[in-house]
Amino acid sequence: MLSGTIRLTQFSHGAGCGCKIAPAVLEQILQSSLSTITDKNLLVGNSSKDDAAVYDLGNGMAMISTTDFFTPIVDDAFSFGQIASANAISDVYAMGGKPFMAIAILGWPVEKLPTGIAQQVLDGARTICNEAGITLAGGHSIDSPEPFFGLAVNGMVQIANLKQNNTAREGNVLLLTKPIGVGVLSTAEKRDVLKEEHKGLAATQMKQLNSIGELLGKLDAVTAMTDVTGFGLLGHLIEMCEGAAVSAELSYQHIPFIAAAKEYLAQRIVPDATYRNWNSYSSKVGFGAGVNVMEAFNLLPDPQTNGGLLIAVKEEQLADVQQLLAANNLEAFTQPIGKLVPKSEKVIQVLV
Repeated sequence: MLSGTIRLTQFSHGAGCGCKIAPAVLEQILQSSLSTITDKNLLVGNSSKDDAAVYDLGNGMAMISTTDFFTPIVDDAFSFGQIASANAISDVYAMGGKPFMAIAILGWPVEKLPTGIAQQVLDGARTICNEAGITLAGGHSIDSPEPFFGLAVNGMVQIANLKQNNTAREGNVLLLTKPIGVGVLSTAEKRDVLKEEHKGLAATQMKQLNSIGELLGKLDAVTAMTDVTGFGLLGHLIEMCEGAAVSAELSYQHIPFIAAAKEYLAQRIVPDATYRNWNSYSSKVGFGAGVNVMEAFNLLPDPQTNGGLLIAVKEEQLADVQQLLAANNLEAFTQPIGKLVPKSEKVIQVLV
Protein backbone atom coordinates (compact mmCIF):
# COMPACT_ATOMS: atom_id res chain seq x y z
CA MET A 1 0.00 0.00 0.00
CA LEU A 2 1.41 3.40 -0.97
CA SER A 3 1.59 6.21 1.56
CA GLY A 4 -0.27 8.47 -0.88
CA THR A 5 -3.44 6.44 -0.19
CA ILE A 6 -3.17 7.04 3.55
CA ARG A 7 -3.30 10.40 5.34
CA LEU A 8 -0.85 10.09 8.20
CA THR A 9 -2.18 13.20 9.95
CA GLN A 10 -5.49 11.44 10.51
CA PHE A 11 -3.75 8.97 12.81
CA SER A 12 -2.50 11.58 15.27
CA HIS A 13 -4.23 13.92 17.70
CA GLY A 14 -1.57 16.63 17.26
CA ALA A 15 0.70 17.80 14.47
CA GLY A 16 4.46 18.12 14.64
CA CYS A 17 5.73 20.33 17.45
CA GLY A 18 2.11 21.32 18.06
CA CYS A 19 1.78 18.11 20.10
CA LYS A 20 4.28 19.38 22.67
CA ILE A 21 3.03 19.68 26.24
CA ALA A 22 1.97 23.28 26.96
CA PRO A 23 4.71 25.48 28.54
CA ALA A 24 2.93 25.95 31.87
CA VAL A 25 2.20 22.23 32.24
CA LEU A 26 5.75 21.28 31.29
CA GLU A 27 7.10 23.65 33.93
CA GLN A 28 5.04 21.84 36.57
CA ILE A 29 6.33 18.46 35.41
CA LEU A 30 9.98 19.53 35.50
CA GLN A 31 9.78 21.57 38.70
CA SER A 32 11.14 18.86 40.98
CA SER A 33 14.11 18.03 38.74
CA LEU A 34 15.47 21.45 37.83
CA SER A 35 18.09 21.65 40.57
CA THR A 36 19.03 18.00 41.12
CA ILE A 37 21.96 17.77 38.66
CA THR A 38 25.38 18.56 40.14
CA ASP A 39 27.81 17.20 37.51
CA LYS A 40 30.48 19.91 37.14
CA ASN A 41 31.11 18.91 33.52
CA LEU A 42 27.50 19.49 32.54
CA LEU A 43 27.62 22.96 31.02
CA VAL A 44 23.93 23.06 30.07
CA GLY A 45 21.20 20.93 31.64
CA ASN A 46 17.46 21.43 31.98
CA SER A 47 17.57 24.30 34.45
CA SER A 48 17.83 26.92 31.69
CA LYS A 49 15.13 25.43 29.41
CA ASP A 50 17.69 25.34 26.62
CA ASP A 51 17.54 23.39 23.35
CA ALA A 52 20.02 20.65 24.26
CA ALA A 53 22.30 19.33 26.98
CA VAL A 54 25.99 20.22 26.70
CA TYR A 55 28.85 18.26 28.30
CA ASP A 56 32.42 19.53 28.71
CA LEU A 57 34.90 17.04 27.23
CA GLY A 58 37.85 18.70 28.94
CA ASN A 59 39.77 19.67 25.81
CA GLY A 60 38.06 22.92 24.91
CA MET A 61 35.29 20.99 23.15
CA ALA A 62 31.84 19.99 24.34
CA MET A 63 29.33 17.39 23.22
CA ILE A 64 25.77 18.49 22.49
CA SER A 65 23.04 15.91 23.10
CA THR A 66 19.36 16.30 22.25
CA THR A 67 16.24 14.42 21.24
CA ASP A 68 13.02 15.46 19.53
CA PHE A 69 10.11 13.46 18.12
CA PHE A 70 6.45 14.04 17.30
CA THR A 71 3.33 12.79 15.54
CA PRO A 72 2.80 13.39 11.78
CA ILE A 73 2.49 16.98 10.61
CA VAL A 74 2.15 16.01 6.93
CA ASP A 75 0.44 13.11 5.21
CA ASP A 76 3.41 11.97 3.13
CA ALA A 77 5.61 9.50 5.03
CA PHE A 78 8.87 10.43 3.32
CA SER A 79 8.31 14.14 4.03
CA PHE A 80 7.35 13.34 7.64
CA GLY A 81 10.71 11.63 8.12
CA GLN A 82 12.52 14.59 6.59
CA ILE A 83 10.73 17.19 8.72
CA ALA A 84 11.07 15.30 12.00
CA SER A 85 14.79 14.80 11.36
CA ALA A 86 15.50 18.40 10.38
CA ASN A 87 13.63 19.53 13.48
CA ALA A 88 15.67 17.32 15.82
CA ILE A 89 19.00 18.29 14.26
CA SER A 90 18.07 21.96 14.64
CA ASP A 91 18.67 21.79 18.39
CA VAL A 92 22.37 21.23 17.77
CA TYR A 93 22.56 24.14 15.33
CA ALA A 94 20.73 26.34 17.84
CA MET A 95 23.60 25.78 20.28
CA GLY A 96 26.14 26.86 17.64
CA GLY A 97 27.25 23.26 17.14
CA LYS A 98 27.92 20.74 14.38
CA PRO A 99 25.91 17.48 14.43
CA PHE A 100 27.81 14.22 13.87
CA MET A 101 25.47 11.29 14.65
CA ALA A 102 21.79 10.49 15.04
CA ILE A 103 19.69 7.62 16.42
CA ALA A 104 16.11 7.11 15.22
CA ILE A 105 13.06 6.98 17.52
CA LEU A 106 9.99 5.35 15.95
CA GLY A 107 6.53 4.61 17.29
CA TRP A 108 4.24 2.77 14.87
CA PRO A 109 0.68 1.34 15.13
CA VAL A 110 1.56 -1.90 13.33
CA GLU A 111 -2.06 -3.12 13.26
CA LYS A 112 -3.26 0.10 11.61
CA LEU A 113 -0.48 1.20 9.26
CA PRO A 114 1.66 -0.89 6.87
CA THR A 115 5.30 -1.28 7.83
CA GLY A 116 6.26 -0.18 4.33
CA ILE A 117 5.10 3.34 5.20
CA ALA A 118 7.35 3.35 8.28
CA GLN A 119 10.17 2.40 5.92
CA GLN A 120 9.44 5.53 3.90
CA VAL A 121 9.64 7.64 7.06
CA LEU A 122 13.13 6.25 7.70
CA ASP A 123 14.12 6.83 4.07
CA GLY A 124 13.14 10.49 4.44
CA ALA A 125 15.16 10.74 7.64
CA ARG A 126 18.26 9.39 5.91
CA THR A 127 18.08 12.04 3.20
CA ILE A 128 18.13 14.84 5.78
CA CYS A 129 20.91 13.17 7.78
CA ASN A 130 22.90 12.88 4.56
CA GLU A 131 22.27 16.55 3.82
CA ALA A 132 23.52 17.43 7.31
CA GLY A 133 26.57 15.21 6.77
CA ILE A 134 25.78 12.86 9.66
CA THR A 135 25.18 9.15 10.12
CA LEU A 136 21.80 7.69 11.07
CA ALA A 137 23.45 4.99 13.15
CA GLY A 138 20.54 2.98 14.53
CA GLY A 139 17.53 3.51 16.71
CA HIS A 140 14.65 2.10 18.72
CA SER A 141 11.02 1.38 17.84
CA ILE A 142 7.82 0.48 19.67
CA ASP A 143 4.28 -0.53 18.73
CA SER A 144 2.27 2.56 19.68
CA PRO A 145 -1.35 3.77 19.33
CA GLU A 146 -0.20 6.75 17.21
CA PRO A 147 2.69 7.04 14.75
CA PHE A 148 5.57 9.22 15.89
CA PHE A 149 9.12 9.72 14.74
CA GLY A 150 12.22 11.71 15.61
CA LEU A 151 15.91 11.53 16.36
CA ALA A 152 18.35 11.62 19.23
CA VAL A 153 21.24 13.71 17.92
CA ASN A 154 24.78 14.31 19.12
CA GLY A 155 26.91 17.26 18.08
CA MET A 156 30.18 18.98 18.88
CA VAL A 157 31.04 22.60 19.61
CA GLN A 158 34.04 24.55 20.73
CA ILE A 159 33.07 25.79 24.17
CA ALA A 160 34.06 29.32 23.14
CA ASN A 161 31.44 29.13 20.36
CA LEU A 162 28.63 27.66 22.47
CA LYS A 163 25.40 29.64 22.23
CA GLN A 164 22.66 29.39 24.85
CA ASN A 165 19.14 30.77 25.10
CA ASN A 166 19.69 32.60 28.41
CA THR A 167 22.79 34.69 27.70
CA ALA A 168 21.26 37.61 25.81
CA ARG A 169 21.93 41.16 26.98
CA GLU A 170 19.95 44.36 27.31
CA GLY A 171 20.27 46.38 24.11
CA ASN A 172 20.63 43.35 21.83
CA VAL A 173 18.55 43.30 18.66
CA LEU A 174 16.58 40.23 17.57
CA LEU A 175 16.62 38.39 14.24
CA LEU A 176 14.52 35.45 13.03
CA THR A 177 15.62 33.23 10.13
CA LYS A 178 12.27 31.75 8.99
CA PRO A 179 8.73 33.14 8.68
CA ILE A 180 5.97 32.22 11.14
CA GLY A 181 2.83 30.36 10.12
CA VAL A 182 3.50 26.67 9.46
CA GLY A 183 1.17 25.69 12.31
CA VAL A 184 -1.76 27.41 10.61
CA LEU A 185 -0.97 25.88 7.20
CA SER A 186 -0.50 22.41 8.69
CA THR A 187 -3.87 22.68 10.43
CA ALA A 188 -5.51 23.73 7.15
CA GLU A 189 -4.01 20.65 5.49
CA LYS A 190 -5.19 18.36 8.27
CA ARG A 191 -8.72 19.80 7.90
CA ASP A 192 -8.51 19.25 4.13
CA VAL A 193 -9.06 22.91 3.25
CA LEU A 194 -5.54 23.80 2.09
CA LYS A 195 -5.60 25.31 -1.38
CA GLU A 196 -3.70 23.55 -4.14
CA GLU A 197 -1.32 26.48 -4.58
CA HIS A 198 -0.39 26.33 -0.90
CA LYS A 199 0.31 22.59 -0.74
CA GLY A 200 3.93 21.85 0.08
CA LEU A 201 4.63 25.42 1.18
CA ALA A 202 4.91 24.60 4.88
CA ALA A 203 6.62 21.26 4.27
CA THR A 204 9.33 22.85 2.17
CA GLN A 205 10.15 25.30 4.96
CA MET A 206 10.05 22.64 7.69
CA LYS A 207 12.57 20.49 5.80
CA GLN A 208 15.15 23.28 5.65
CA LEU A 209 18.11 22.69 7.93
CA ASN A 210 19.09 25.50 10.30
CA SER A 211 22.76 24.83 9.51
CA ILE A 212 23.47 28.57 9.60
CA GLY A 213 23.53 28.12 13.39
CA GLU A 214 26.97 26.48 13.24
CA LEU A 215 28.35 29.59 11.50
CA LEU A 216 26.51 31.98 13.81
CA GLY A 217 28.09 30.21 16.75
CA LYS A 218 31.49 31.44 15.64
CA LEU A 219 30.45 35.12 15.78
CA ASP A 220 31.10 37.15 18.92
CA ALA A 221 28.25 39.39 17.76
CA VAL A 222 25.72 36.67 18.67
CA THR A 223 25.05 36.61 22.42
CA ALA A 224 22.20 34.06 22.52
CA MET A 225 20.31 31.77 20.20
CA THR A 226 17.40 29.32 20.19
CA ASP A 227 15.13 27.72 17.62
CA VAL A 228 11.44 28.57 17.46
CA THR A 229 9.34 25.42 17.72
CA GLY A 230 6.18 24.27 19.51
CA PHE A 231 5.83 27.16 21.98
CA GLY A 232 5.69 29.72 19.17
CA LEU A 233 7.76 32.87 18.76
CA LEU A 234 6.37 34.37 21.97
CA GLY A 235 7.06 31.28 24.06
CA HIS A 236 10.67 30.89 23.01
CA LEU A 237 11.36 34.61 23.28
CA ILE A 238 9.92 34.59 26.80
CA GLU A 239 12.39 31.83 27.71
CA MET A 240 15.21 33.90 26.25
CA CYS A 241 14.14 37.03 28.12
CA GLU A 242 13.47 35.40 31.48
CA GLY A 243 16.78 33.56 31.34
CA ALA A 244 18.62 36.85 30.85
CA ALA A 245 16.42 38.95 33.18
CA VAL A 246 15.37 41.36 30.40
CA SER A 247 12.21 42.22 28.48
CA ALA A 248 11.65 42.55 24.74
CA GLU A 249 9.93 44.94 22.39
CA LEU A 250 8.77 43.27 19.18
CA SER A 251 8.14 45.25 16.00
CA TYR A 252 5.13 43.43 14.59
CA GLN A 253 5.47 44.89 11.10
CA HIS A 254 9.00 43.49 10.79
CA ILE A 255 8.24 39.92 11.90
CA PRO A 256 8.31 37.59 8.86
CA PHE A 257 5.06 35.70 8.29
CA ILE A 258 3.97 33.22 5.63
CA ALA A 259 1.48 35.35 3.72
CA ALA A 260 -0.87 32.43 3.03
CA ALA A 261 -1.30 31.79 6.76
CA LYS A 262 -3.28 34.99 7.19
CA GLU A 263 -5.77 33.80 4.60
CA TYR A 264 -6.63 30.77 6.74
CA LEU A 265 -6.84 32.83 9.90
CA ALA A 266 -9.77 34.61 8.29
CA GLN A 267 -11.48 31.19 8.23
CA ARG A 268 -10.65 30.69 11.92
CA ILE A 269 -8.24 27.87 11.14
CA VAL A 270 -5.88 27.86 14.10
CA PRO A 271 -4.03 24.96 15.78
CA ASP A 272 -5.36 23.99 19.20
CA ALA A 273 -1.78 24.36 20.49
CA THR A 274 -1.91 28.08 19.72
CA TYR A 275 -4.54 28.52 22.44
CA ARG A 276 -2.65 26.26 24.86
CA ASN A 277 0.47 28.34 24.28
CA TRP A 278 -1.36 31.64 24.75
CA ASN A 279 -3.06 30.47 27.94
CA SER A 280 0.36 29.52 29.33
CA TYR A 281 1.96 32.95 28.94
CA SER A 282 -0.71 35.55 28.10
CA SER A 283 -0.08 37.48 31.33
CA LYS A 284 3.50 38.13 30.21
CA VAL A 285 2.59 39.80 26.90
CA GLY A 286 1.27 43.29 26.18
CA PHE A 287 0.18 44.98 22.95
CA GLY A 288 0.82 48.57 21.90
CA ALA A 289 -1.61 50.86 20.14
CA GLY A 290 -2.20 50.11 16.48
CA VAL A 291 -1.32 46.40 16.62
CA ASN A 292 -3.82 44.01 15.05
CA VAL A 293 -4.24 42.14 18.31
CA MET A 294 -6.48 39.35 16.98
CA GLU A 295 -4.08 38.55 14.16
CA ALA A 296 -1.06 38.77 16.45
CA PHE A 297 -2.80 36.57 19.03
CA ASN A 298 -3.22 33.85 16.39
CA LEU A 299 0.23 34.09 14.81
CA LEU A 300 2.79 34.89 17.50
CA PRO A 301 1.95 31.77 19.61
CA ASP A 302 1.57 29.64 16.43
CA PRO A 303 3.46 26.37 17.07
CA GLN A 304 6.34 26.04 14.63
CA THR A 305 7.95 22.80 13.56
CA ASN A 306 11.63 23.25 12.72
CA GLY A 307 11.09 27.00 12.82
CA GLY A 308 13.81 29.56 12.35
CA LEU A 309 16.61 30.53 14.68
CA LEU A 310 15.85 33.39 17.06
CA ILE A 311 19.10 35.30 17.46
CA ALA A 312 20.13 37.99 19.97
CA VAL A 313 22.81 40.24 18.45
CA LYS A 314 25.00 43.05 19.73
CA GLU A 315 23.56 46.09 17.97
CA GLU A 316 26.99 47.56 17.21
CA GLN A 317 27.95 44.32 15.41
CA LEU A 318 24.65 43.72 13.63
CA ALA A 319 26.28 44.23 10.22
CA ASP A 320 28.50 41.16 10.79
CA VAL A 321 25.49 38.92 11.29
CA GLN A 322 23.55 40.48 8.42
CA GLN A 323 26.51 39.90 6.11
CA LEU A 324 26.71 36.24 7.13
CA LEU A 325 22.97 35.71 6.61
CA ALA A 326 23.03 37.39 3.22
CA ALA A 327 25.99 35.28 2.11
CA ASN A 328 23.98 32.14 2.96
CA ASN A 329 20.78 32.99 1.07
CA LEU A 330 19.05 34.42 4.14
CA GLU A 331 19.09 38.07 3.13
CA ALA A 332 15.30 38.22 3.58
CA PHE A 333 15.83 37.78 7.33
CA THR A 334 18.37 40.51 8.03
CA GLN A 335 15.79 43.03 9.32
CA PRO A 336 15.66 43.11 13.14
CA ILE A 337 12.25 42.14 14.54
CA GLY A 338 12.77 43.67 17.97
CA LYS A 339 15.09 44.66 20.76
CA LEU A 340 15.88 43.57 24.31
CA VAL A 341 15.16 46.25 26.91
CA PRO A 342 15.36 46.57 30.71
CA LYS A 343 13.13 44.14 32.59
CA SER A 344 9.59 45.48 33.02
CA GLU A 345 6.16 44.29 34.09
CA LYS A 346 5.51 42.59 30.74
CA VAL A 347 8.16 40.23 29.42
CA ILE A 348 7.20 41.09 25.84
CA GLN A 349 5.58 44.22 24.48
CA VAL A 350 4.31 43.87 20.91
CA LEU A 351 4.49 47.20 19.10
CA VAL A 352 3.54 48.30 15.61
